Amino acid sequence: MNSTKPFLPLLFFVMTIAAFGQYTDVINSNRPGVSQSAFAVGPNVIQFEAGPYIVKEEHTPLKYDVSGFGVDFAARYGLLFEPLEISVIGTYQNDTQTFNSSFIPVENKRSNFKNFTIGAKYLVYDPYKNAEEDKPNLYSWKANRKFKWKSLIPAVAVYAGANFDTKDNPYTAPDVEGFSPKVAVISQNNFNGGWVFVVNLIKDRIGSEYSDFQYILTLTHSFNPKWVVFGETQGIKSDFYADNLFRFGGAYLWSKDFQLDTALTFNTKDTPSVFGVNFGMSYRLDFHKDKVIDNGNSAKEEGKRQSRGQKKKKDVDFDDDGNL
Repeated sequence: MNSTKPFLPLLFFVMTIAAFGQYTDVINSNRPGVSQSAFAVGPNVIQFEAGPYIVKEEHTPLKYDVSGFGVDFAARYGLLFEPLEISVIGTYQNDTQTFNSSFIPVENKRSNFKNFTIGAKYLVYDPYKNAEEDKPNLYSWKANRKFKWKSLIPAVAVYAGANFDTKDNPYTAPDVEGFSPKVAVISQNNFNGGWVFVVNLIKDRIGSEYSDFQYILTLTHSFNPKWVVFGETQGIKSDFYADNLFRFGGAYLWSKDFQLDTALTFNTKDTPSVFGVNFGMSYRLDFHKDKVIDNGNSAKEEGKRQSRGQKKKKDVDFDDDGNL
């Protein structure tokens, strides 16, 4: 159960509620899928996302099976600017690989990070920014549900990071060791009716002989501000490992800073077959403060104007008859 989000993409349906900026009043988690959303968590927001899982694999031609557990995790921080986010994303797994080709099964106990990446994401294009015409219509429910062609234009972000892989890692290709680059292009469409579509295009472990390309397509739908369901497909292609994984699940917003989620992962082949069950959570520490825009109408400014007015009156000269 390889994880790049780390996602899902941060609830995705939150973006349909507040699609006019990076920061949202409720948590924006990449869980429960593995894609990254295009949007950052917001300046001065620290967010933790983690999910333990159990996994079962069976390789029919090679006659081995794998059973074990693991945890995928992410720590995200909104740094300096609204569009910028730095993150640590990884997956740790502990399992037993059993070879059944001989009369007596042979067990091989394994444990290591399947991936561990430090990186940064930046939103390069936001079609929802300063979009006055896209704000909710307070007088027409029908107008708010109407399809808008502009929603076909996605928000776009770029991601760059560095993988760290230890020597003799049982989950990576033989020549993969140390640091290697990872890049991604992320797009996100927010449609009316609580639908969100996210696309991740990823080039991973660049420079190694077994560098892989991945695509992740995630579709989410919110029934209300508390519940969301999702479906996801992930394609992985390299000379070391290739697969097409499918995920389905949902999430529940417990509070504005805490989310629970669950998901099933499976594929349709036997080299190996994959089945996993995931339970996760997301929690944020929100230190975000909105910038105060002073248009001269504040009480402080009003006090300054009154003070200046009084000062001008005091500075006016009158003649002996009381005239100006």
